[in-house]
Amino acid sequence: MQVANEEQAEYWGNSEPGAKWLTYEDQLDHLMAPVLKLVLDRAGLAPGMAVLDIGCGTGVSSLTAARHVGPGGRVLAADISQSFLDRAAARAAEKGLNNTAFQFADAQTYDFPSGQMDAAISRFGVMFFDDSVAAFANIAQALKPGGQMTFAAWGPLDENPWFKIPHVAAVSRLGHPPRVDRYAPGPLAFHDLDHVAGMMTKAGLTDVKAEAVNLELPGFGGIEGSAALCARVGPAARVIAHFEGDDQDLLAIQRAVGEEFRQFLSDTDFHIPAVINLFQARRPE
Repeated sequence: MQVANEEQAEYWGNSEPGAKWLTYEDQLDHLMAPVLKLVLDRAGLAPGMAVLDIGCGTGVSSLTAARHVGPGGRVLAADISQSFLDRAAARAAEKGLNNTAFQFADAQTYDFPSGQMDAAISRFGVMFFDDSVAAFANIAQALKPGGQMTFAAWGPLDENPWFKIPHVAAVSRLGHPPRVDRYAPGPLAFHDLDHVAGMMTKAGLTDVKAEAVNLELPGFGGIEGSAALCARVGPAARVIAHFEGDDQDLLAIQRAVGEEFRQFLSDTDFHIPAVINLFQARRPE
């Protein structure tokens, strides 16, 4: 398989940060459930459809899509991490979902069968391409004419406390790591609606739509559990790894995050506000 995104393949497939997505699978699936619901609601999946899931991770998006399309439909789940795919396939087997297939693939370059899929979806799996225009064009060719892609990505840093609060806490404790291009492949690469919509148009897609959607992400294990999670996965974890922080640094950052998260605690529940960028486009008829 040709892999254009070698750095991302190494990160997700063979690094400790990538492995954390397996360790904290349940917590992350719970946190991101509203995002997946948004994607699937907007994608309009129906029984009998064929769906391509880009960056399927450990499989929750693929399994949920498989239930939507039913036994008469099918889901092809693609990811650049074989360990994620192995876990996703095991989950599908556990649930008895026989209408799913899992493919190790760099979606920017993989030769998907042409014109076979009714829809393409992704929950946070499209922000890591080396060449997003090429990736969008390649994914589109897998769709039937008129087939629609529906992708979710994180909005701006300042509008997503899940990212900003841990980042600020980690930087305050350990310092700033080297700055990177705001549009470089990574979790926040698609923060700019117009920029991404322009790439989709350049890729030859039609009916391009880009919308910022306000959501609330459910905390996992209350404030303490949520603070512990985002100190171990995400921007804080990257800062800690860069500066080789120790357990005391981790606990200090976790406490600082927890204090900031208290502003999102209501009388009955704890939710973290988020802005999710939702992108849709079609392969030309």
